[in-house]
Amino acid sequence: MELTLTLILLLGLVVLATQTLEGITGFGSTVLAVPFLAMLLGGFDKAVPLSAAHTWLLAGYFVVVSRKHIVWKEFGFIALYVLLGLPIGYLLFKNLEETYLKGILSLFTIGVGVYGIRATLRSRQVKASAQPVKKSLLMRFLLFLGGIIHGAFASGGPFVVIYASQALKEKTLFRVSICLLWLCLNTILLATWIVDCTWTRETNDLMLVTLPFLLFGIIAGDWLHHRVSEYAFRLIVFALLLGTGVVLMYGVLV
Repeated sequence: MELTLTLILLLGLVVLATQTLEGITGFGSTVLAVPFLAMLLGGFDKAVPLSAAHTWLLAGYFVVVSRKHIVWKEFGFIALYVLLGLPIGYLLFKNLEETYLKGILSLFTIGVGVYGIRATLRSRQVKASAQPVKKSLLMRFLLFLGGIIHGAFASGGPFVVIYASQALKEKTLFRVSICLLWLCLNTILLATWIVDCTWTRETNDLMLVTLPFLLFGIIAGDWLHHRVSEYAFRLIVFALLLGTGVVLMYGVLV
């Protein structure tokens, strides 16, 4: 594939916009970026590893600078169930048509986004609960599904956020704990892709030309993260879920 100036700029705009949102919230870049990157690059086999590598770098940065805010207990609970689903998703990525999974994911993500926005607008303010969130069978199952989706598309965030947004009320705790999860999961995926040759020399070239846009996205996202209120943060989180679902549905229908 020839990396023309137009293609580089289009890729850069996608990376800059999605990684800025990831820097604000701690999730969402891959599931938003992959449909657009796939259109520009000609396939999910190129888009998924590239976006996962971007998220790996961003997550690593926030884990390093905010490591004191990691909520280890919640991270461990989330990681346990997500890791159980990860190998299943990897096999789906290799062997199954992604249209069906994307359709289900898009509908569910849109529903969660609409519900969350409505609930946040009704509350008019975010009140941190002193009671821990219930670790119900439904929540465990959703985290497991998040692992499957992450293994398939490196974008299991919507399912994970359903639990994490309740368990981690404060925005900085939410972001760094979720980023640690992406760092761990994407390390596994990237290592696997390198071994099975999914990661190619072309992917290296794409990483190189998009890296400046990624760095600007990290800076912009972090700057905005510290300047939005908790109430606005939660609206952004659920609006991002809604937007993610719409983008996924568009990818299924076109």
